[in-house]
Amino acid sequence: MSQDRLAITCGLGAVALWSTVATAFKVALSFMSPLELMWIASLVSWLLMGALVIKRGLLRQAASGWKTAAWAGLMNPVAYYLVLFAAYDRLPGQEAMALNYTWGLTMALLAVPLLGQRLSMSDFAAGCVAYAGVWVIATRGQVFDVAFEDPVGVALALGSTLIWALYWLLNTRDAREPLVGQWQNFSIGLPILTLLLLLGPGITGHGLAALGAGVYVGLFEMGIAFILWQLAIHRVSRTARVTNLIFLSPPVSLFLLHVVVGEPLLVSTFAGLALILTGLVLQQLTSHKKA
Repeated sequence: MSQDRLAITCGLGAVALWSTVATAFKVALSFMSPLELMWIASLVSWLLMGALVIKRGLLRQAASGWKTAAWAGLMNPVAYYLVLFAAYDRLPGQEAMALNYTWGLTMALLAVPLLGQRLSMSDFAAGCVAYAGVWVIATRGQVFDVAFEDPVGVALALGSTLIWALYWLLNTRDAREPLVGQWQNFSIGLPILTLLLLLGPGITGHGLAALGAGVYVGLFEMGIAFILWQLAIHRVSRTARVTNLIFLSPPVSLFLLHVVVGEPLLVSTFAGLALILTGLVLQQLTSHKKA
């Protein structure tokens, strides 16, 4: 198998797994709190990545880089996933998923003050189109009515994109090997989450179904999908061949939320998501022209 074909296969695998996570989040959160889900998923992901670090002989590299992990671990997994899970806990999965897709545009906007990059008219237009979609979703189609159905949930979903975008922008200066860095981040985050759990709701049993949902999130969303995506990005000859695959995920996510969770599909979600994806496509076209 050629490098590009292998990369695209890995990318499709990651996208397929990410297409299931909105459903997995909603199923898991029907049993437990966002903090409990976060703790179980982080533990599973930390064990998986630690095993891979050892198997690949990367443990020596983990001797350094802990100063970076100290702040990076607070952002990802702790802050990002707690805010994201809180958004999923309050909003329908289709709305939280669609709003979370704006993180790429948030990153482009934040790159202006943080990295000194210029914002072109095309970037501005892409942002306007995408955030028009956010407005449609947040108001559930009542675009002239500012009374949001759940303003806190919308704020949490958009806040998660801010944290995620900041994390990746700050990561441009991170020289750690990706797998080692991610394992170190979870090594910092897991004790913090354990302390928060013990001080808060505590560890309670919710049955095998709840445990299975938490393990699935940690194993696939935070673990295997991340590894497959890293392999795809590093092996492909042209990054766009892989990054464009991410646009396959939203329709599959909506279908699974409807079939498994039973969410009625809102017209406003489809309209808003179409605007968000259009904005992302415009942004990618602009990025390719600049490159």
